[in-house]
Amino acid sequence: MALPSFATPEQLQAYVPGVAVPEESALLALRIASAAIRRFTGQVLSFVEDDEVLLEGGERALVLPQRPVVVDADHLLTVVEIPDGTGIEVPAVENRDFIRQGSELRRGEPLYDLSRTMGWPFHRPLGIWAARVRVVYSHGFEEIPDDVLGVCLDLASATLSNPRRLRSEAAGATSVTYTVETFGTGSLTSDHRRILRSYRRTGLSVRPA
Repeated sequence: MALPSFATPEQLQAYVPGVAVPEESALLALRIASAAIRRFTGQVLSFVEDDEVLLEGGERALVLPQRPVVVDADHLLTVVEIPDGTGIEVPAVENRDFIRQGSELRRGEPLYDLSRTMGWPFHRPLGIWAARVRVVYSHGFEEIPDDVLGVCLDLASATLSNPRRLRSEAAGATSVTYTVETFGTGSLTSDHRRILRSYRRTGLSVRPA
């Protein structure tokens, strides 16, 4: 299923007053802009309910790939450990088997926490997740943050203003020169990247199975 764009054609039209933006063109530009943002951040950002992922364990901390993690009465976090060679699946319960800190699911520390959080009763190093862990969780924003919305609208409007990727164009006595940084459809500027950096997932954030 295609992911939704971060803004609507109506919002894009309001962002560029005085310029008529056909709905089909607006939809395409917003789709391109949203894809560029997701590619840079490594995040879906839109709200996704009950997403299932299979992660590589083997360490004390298990990092969920998408943020923010949403856990409440309507959106449960389900964690199942899959130890190698056992043929069994073992549910893990928050605040009993692990502690959740933001997007990290952490086991206990071996020196002072001799509890089920340590990984008992499995025969493996204390406080270590099983080889593989299946997690079902909800994540993302039900309302896209204003700074992400602004980048999406700015990038989409730039795409519409220079769809042929021209460095400059002239109409009669009027000449317009595009900056190198904004040259090209769907190209994030350095300002865009600076704004989005706090949402970005680094290469060390997650190790998918």
